[in-house]
Amino acid sequence: MPRYFFNVHIGGDALADPEGQELRDADQAWEVAQTMARNLMGTEFERPVNWATAHIEVKDDMDEIVLEFPFLEAIPFTQQSH
Repeated sequence: MPRYFFNVHIGGDALADPEGQELRDADQAWEVAQTMARNLMGTEFERPVNWATAHIEVKDDMDEIVLEFPFLEAIPFTQQSH
């Protein structure tokens, strides 16, 4: 199975994922990135975080970018009836 690395970019900070995870494909990597983003947005930080500019860069074991997951994509939207 391919290995994917999830590098988190928040503001000017980049948190590298040195170990990665073995996953079946890029679709599963997208799901993991979404879960990571939701978990991080639910975490309390010392300073305010601008989630609109934060993203997770997912690379494969060839160091190629597979996808970039914007944190705002992890916010569930619900339809409201009028």
